Amino acid sequence: MDLPFELHIALRYLLAKRKQAFISVISLISTLGVTVGVMALVIALALMTGLQGEIRDRILGANPHIYVWKTSGIADYRAESDRLRQLPHVVGAAPAILGKAMVSSVRNPDFVNLTGIDPTLEASVSDLKSALQTGTLDALNPSGDDSAGGILLGKDLARNLGVAVGDSVSVVTPEGTLSPMGMIPRARRLRVAGTFSLGLYELDTSTGFVALDVAKRLFGKEQADLIQLRVDDILAAPEIARSITTRLGDQYLATDWTEMNRSFFQALALEKIAMSLTIGLIMIVAALNIVASLILLVMEKHRDIAILKTMGANARSVTAIFVMQGVIIGIIGTAVGATAGYVLASILDRYKLIKIPMDVYQVSHVPFKVLPFDLAMVVLAAVLVCLVATIYPSRQAARLDPAQALRYE
Repeated sequence: MDLPFELHIALRYLLAKRKQAFISVISLISTLGVTVGVMALVIALALMTGLQGEIRDRILGANPHIYVWKTSGIADYRAESDRLRQLPHVVGAAPAILGKAMVSSVRNPDFVNLTGIDPTLEASVSDLKSALQTGTLDALNPSGDDSAGGILLGKDLARNLGVAVGDSVSVVTPEGTLSPMGMIPRARRLRVAGTFSLGLYELDTSTGFVALDVAKRLFGKEQADLIQLRVDDILAAPEIARSITTRLGDQYLATDWTEMNRSFFQALALEKIAMSLTIGLIMIVAALNIVASLILLVMEKHRDIAILKTMGANARSVTAIFVMQGVIIGIIGTAVGATAGYVLASILDRYKLIKIPMDVYQVSHVPFKVLPFDLAMVVLAAVLVCLVATIYPSRQAARLDPAQALRYE
């Protein structure tokens, strides 16, 4: 099938040889500009999307999806857990007691966020069991030989303290014992029951877990602070949390993981937008290259344009020639850039080639994830920018007066 003559001429101009080779070089540079811009944008979006997803998965693996408090207190946590587990979309429920303590060993002291848990129920709301590197959850419960109970420590916290499974540590909590000398901080010796790695630097360096009964004694409490829930759809967690108060009454208060980590994820989203806008400027530069190349082509080909007009080509056809040339540059550059960006992002993610400080971004390497929606938006935006860049040069070509162009030829 024969090509439309506008497309045929546009291709000939793009592939100009001999004395018009300069125009082809300019077109090649324009194409490379689009390629680099699209590739950079795809990689940047993949980086931020991958980082958001990786941190979100680790946070949700280490923490429950919903926290539920009861204003009247949780006297029977097993009954409350069973009741909450009956709600739609809830797949796990477990109690918790939250507090802060100072853990010290022979080598160093360190402050930790201490959580009291039920070892038999905790696996239904977090990935703590699978994150254990040494020891077991059951070892938290006091045994016949050790009535004090055990404590699970993050791997980095255990390393800082210089302890391993079987060693003992001293745990001091703010809630003390009243004496004639005033309030004396309460200290207990606990056995290190195991170490875990939840994949988040903040948790692995400052978190410990004890059995619920041990936490009650440490913090002077008689009941659980809250019930932790895991749901089958993390994106529906806010709606499920709101429904708890509606279904069970105003005495139940619930908050979800999005509320607990709102500022962190908002910061990541802002970084993604800022990076996209910054790298998007590369596309603007590429579009300016297209404008420049088409203006040069119009100046070079003014005689050809005049001849085409005298042969019957109308202004619309002349406009179409230069629009097609810019769109071809955009399509080729976008296709190559999107493909190269996707392949490079996949390689960087698969082989974990870019290492970053774990204490800054909570992960040891930069993850990359290309979303189909992001890729489609980049492709459409790039082609649209290239199309807009052709408007001015193509209209100038269409307005060319054949008589004036051929007067001095």
